[in-house]
Amino acid sequence: MGDTRSKLLEAALETLKTQGIAGVSARTIAAAAGVNQALVFYHFGSVDQLLADACLHGSEQRVAAYRERFAAVTTLRELLALGRAVHEEERAAGNVAALAQLLAGSQTDAALAPATAAGLGLWVAEVERTLARVLADSPLAEFADVAGLARATAAAFVGLELYEGVDPSSATRAFDSLEQLAVLVAVLDDMGPLVRRAVRKKITRLE
Repeated sequence: MGDTRSKLLEAALETLKTQGIAGVSARTIAAAAGVNQALVFYHFGSVDQLLADACLHGSEQRVAAYRERFAAVTTLRELLALGRAVHEEERAAGNVAALAQLLAGSQTDAALAPATAAGLGLWVAEVERTLARVLADSPLAEFADVAGLARATAAAFVGLELYEGVDPSSATRAFDSLEQLAVLVAVLDDMGPLVRRAVRKKITRLE
């Protein structure tokens, strides 16, 4: 029984990748899973609930696959490099396409929106832990809203993943600009205590 449920979750994600949200139905998902479509309703009650569960299932799997790599990050540049790697790997696997379909479906599906948000929240939590560790010794640490920055970072990467589909060169430039910001932070960290104190005072005045 558990195996059938897992097959349906994986089949729902695969159907999103290959047929889009418009092609998702109990019939198409069951066909991809190689089971009777009645089992969709037996295990999940509805196609919407299956999609919602599949969204969380997929996010849990993907985040877990990168967890050790996030834990190894020690600088913002490394975090951005990992972000680029994740972007490329997830796009090649079709997961960016699935995310785009889930985001599109969430605009009109009240059941799918919370699950999509929760799935993205798993990525945000991983980024937030990494940022908190990386910025711990930076002069920006006492001023940065790490939780807000994590959400902005995740939102930026989601946007860039979708943007690349229509304008790849501009998406690449955006990634490069983010890396330049990481370089500036690294330079600041390498400066002496006098310069860092001056930066703190400047930031304090701007608050």
